[in-house]
Amino acid sequence: MADTPQKIKPEQILEIILKRHWFIIIPFSIAMIIGTIMAITLPRVYEAKTVILVQPQKVPSNIVQDIVSSDINARISTLSQQILSRSNLEKIIEEFNLFSGSEYEKMFPEKKVESLEKRISIKVTQGGSRNAADSFSISFRGTDPEKVMRVTNSLASSFIDENLKIRESQAIGTNLFLEDELETMRKRLMETEQQLKNYRETNMGGLPEQLNSNLSILSNLNERLTSIQAEIIDARGRLSSLKGPDNDQMVVPEPTKDPELDTLNQMQDQLNVYKNRYTDNHPDVVRLKKRIAEYQEQIQKEPKKKAPPVRTLPRTSLSQSLSRQRQIIRNEIIMLEVERDDIARQIALYKKRVEDTPKREQELQTLQRDYDNINQTYNSLLGRQLEAEIAVNMEKKQKGEQFRVLDPARLPQSPVSPDMRKLFLMVMAAGLGIGGGLIFLLEFLDSSFKEPEEIETFLNIPVIATFPTIVSEAEIRRNKKKRLISFAGVFVSLALFAVFMGSIIIVG
Repeated sequence: MADTPQKIKPEQILEIILKRHWFIIIPFSIAMIIGTIMAITLPRVYEAKTVILVQPQKVPSNIVQDIVSSDINARISTLSQQILSRSNLEKIIEEFNLFSGSEYEKMFPEKKVESLEKRISIKVTQGGSRNAADSFSISFRGTDPEKVMRVTNSLASSFIDENLKIRESQAIGTNLFLEDELETMRKRLMETEQQLKNYRETNMGGLPEQLNSNLSILSNLNERLTSIQAEIIDARGRLSSLKGPDNDQMVVPEPTKDPELDTLNQMQDQLNVYKNRYTDNHPDVVRLKKRIAEYQEQIQKEPKKKAPPVRTLPRTSLSQSLSRQRQIIRNEIIMLEVERDDIARQIALYKKRVEDTPKREQELQTLQRDYDNINQTYNSLLGRQLEAEIAVNMEKKQKGEQFRVLDPARLPQSPVSPDMRKLFLMVMAAGLGIGGGLIFLLEFLDSSFKEPEEIETFLNIPVIATFPTIVSEAEIRRNKKKRLISFAGVFVSLALFAVFMGSIIIVG
């Protein structure tokens, strides 16, 4: 064996091929036979394809907002799952009488559904800057061109119908959800509004917006309390000044002044002062009017006595007159004290209202804030619910986003499988590759010397002479027969090649 491999010359390759030509002819011929059989017997598979365009909604989105999910890719994926579900595929198998041949009699329904699903292909075409689908294609393969076309068109119709149903269902579902949420929010709004109303009614008079009024009333009450206290002091002074005389007679000055009328005039003057300051409905004005009426009623009940003709009164008459005047002043003091206590209670009430104003303001702000938030949420839900109703009507009138068949499936004229070009290349590669591989293997395993130079390289001694092969007459005749057989083999292989090419052309 040579230490270093030598380059094979082209004439040597040709010699090897001619020497071992049967290893080329036989595998090539077998490959042509197998290829021809495959080209004739392999089942013809046809494919029909339809393109569906994703058509945007017809009403501008700034007029009617689309409430259905805008992710068209996800929606197509969902539709694909529904269309390729087992129940729907079983309907297609039954409707178009697929797998009806005798070879499918023992085939399980699950296998039929699985086989049909593998023969359906859905491809989405991306478009736009957001990589949203603007169209998608549906293709179906089968052995019957007519059924292939019909099934493809049926799948396209199913996609369009299911898309309309899904969009309408989503719009109605969204509308119902918003209606429920709106009703819940409406109840909460009414409850909060009632709480706010009850709080205002309960704390009427002490609300933050009534602070200035309360301060004004409190100031007036303090002034009135000071005035009443001064009146009480004055009445007590007049009471203490009415003391009885030491003699039995009293000289009555002329003219004599009636104390009852004097007191009534004082109250009337005070009433005029109140009217100039307050309205007729003011508590002090109403109270003083009531006192004047009671006092007048008391004076009317007492008997009127004529003045004695003499200018002197006995002690008994003077005592009775003084007693009556003292009683009137005492009644006045009692009424003033009652009014003073009442005003003191009112002052305490209004002081508490003023002191509680910050607390009421905080509580009222909390209730008002809750009411405003719920009212804002309610108004927002109300607007969305109205938009949802419009969207439902838009979907029912099929004005929303729709699928439209751009290119319907047509009757396929030529099969897509088997691929004759690939079959031709595979058969040729197999035929020539097997033969070439066998020749290479045999040459690799052959350890004989082919050239004198190989002997010189192997033995490291020069070759002195070479003798040509001596061929006998019998061997010449045998070689001629071999060449004739070889020519016949080449002719047969070429004929098989021509048959294979013919079948490829006819079938393809």
